[in-house]
Amino acid sequence: MKNSKRPSRRQLLKMGAAAVGGGLLAQPKALAAESPGKLGIPLGPYGERSPYEKAVRWRRDTKTPETGSSFSPLQDSVGTLTPSSLHYERHHAGIPFIDPAQHRLVIHGMVDRPLSLAVADIKRLPSITRIMVLECGGNSGSEWTAITGPDVQRSYGLVSCSEWTGVSLSLLLKEVGVKPDASWVIAEGADACRMERSVPLAKALDDALIAYGQNGEALRPAQGYPLRLLLPGWEGNTNVKWLHSLKLTDQAYMARDETAKYSDLMPDGKARIFTYRMEAKSVITFPSGGQKLPGTGLYELTGLAWSGSGRIERVEITTDGGKSWVAAKLHEPRLPIAFTRFRLPWRFDGREAVIASRATDETGYVQPTREELIAVRGTNSGYHFNGMKFWKIQTDGTVRNVEV
Repeated sequence: MKNSKRPSRRQLLKMGAAAVGGGLLAQPKALAAESPGKLGIPLGPYGERSPYEKAVRWRRDTKTPETGSSFSPLQDSVGTLTPSSLHYERHHAGIPFIDPAQHRLVIHGMVDRPLSLAVADIKRLPSITRIMVLECGGNSGSEWTAITGPDVQRSYGLVSCSEWTGVSLSLLLKEVGVKPDASWVIAEGADACRMERSVPLAKALDDALIAYGQNGEALRPAQGYPLRLLLPGWEGNTNVKWLHSLKLTDQAYMARDETAKYSDLMPDGKARIFTYRMEAKSVITFPSGGQKLPGTGLYELTGLAWSGSGRIERVEITTDGGKSWVAAKLHEPRLPIAFTRFRLPWRFDGREAVIASRATDETGYVQPTREELIAVRGTNSGYHFNGMKFWKIQTDGTVRNVEV
C-alpha cells in the first residue's frame, strides 16, 4: 500500500536546502539547462581568462610612464602562485625590447676565462626549477609613516611568487674560473639606465639562478626577458632584469641603488646598506581594506606569509586587535622563500573586529609589530618594512586600514 505521508523528491530537496541554509551557507537556486547550449568561441593560439575576471595590477601615477611600479592584486589571489601577467613590476627606465637571438651574457673581470654566452648556450645547460617569492625592498614602505594605501594591493602589492626556471650561476662561475681575490659580482641589466647591483660572491656561488623561464613559459618582458638574475630571499632590486653582464671584482661598486636607494637611514644618522635579505612577513588578504562582508555569518580569514630566510613554520591570527592569537592552518606544500597560504574559519557576528596576522619562520624569527620596528629603526627609511598589518571590520561589514 502506498504511503501517502512519504515525502516527495521535491519536498526532500526543499528540506535539504533549509538544512544547509541553517548551517554554513544559504542554498542558491539551482540553474537547469532548458535546451542544448550554443557553440562557444573558437579555439585560440594563446589562452585568455574569462571576461568576468577583472583582477588587474594597480599602477601608481608618475610623471614619466617608463618609471614606477605596478602592484599585484593580492586581494584577488588564490593559492600561492602569481600569474605572470599579474606579477608586480618595478622599472627605472621602461621595458626594453630585446631579441633573444641577439642578446648575450658576458662574464668577465677577475676570471681566468671570460665568456660571452648566447641565450641558446645557457638553455643547453642543466636547468633548475624552483618556486620563489620576489619582493621589492620598498614594499609596504608607506607603513613607516602610517600614510598607507587603503587596500592590500596598494600597500602590500609589490610582492609576487612564481615558478622560475634557469641555470645555477655557480655552474657558470666554475666555467670561467674565478680568481682567488674576487669577492663581488657586479650584475648589470640591458635597460636604458644600465641598472646594476653589487652581489657578494658567496651568494652567487650559493643559490643564485640565471632565469629564462617563469610559470612554465619564457620570462615576460616586464620580468627581464630573456635573462634575469634571481637571488632567493633578497630584495627585488638585486634580482637584475635583462641581465647582460656579470663582472667579478674585489669590491662593491656602491651603485646608486645600493647607496642613495635601497638603504635604511637609522635614527642616529647612520645608514644600513646592503640590507639584502627580506625578513618574515604576512598579511591578511581577505577580508582586507576596501572590501565589505555582505552580512553576518561564517567566513574564512585568509592571507599570505613568506620569508627570505626559509620556510614559514607558523602563522597566528588575532581578531581582537592583538589581545589574543589563534594558530591558522598552513596549506602545503610549505616551500622555503615562497608564499605560504594560511586560513582560519571565523564567524562575523556584526560587532567591530580588528584583525591581523603574524608569521614565524624556520629560524624562529617572529614578525614584529610596527611599533617594535620603529623602536629600533625609527621612521626615516622607506624600505624593508615587515611589520604586522591590522584591518578593522566595522559593524556594517566594511573593512578599512587601521593603525593599532
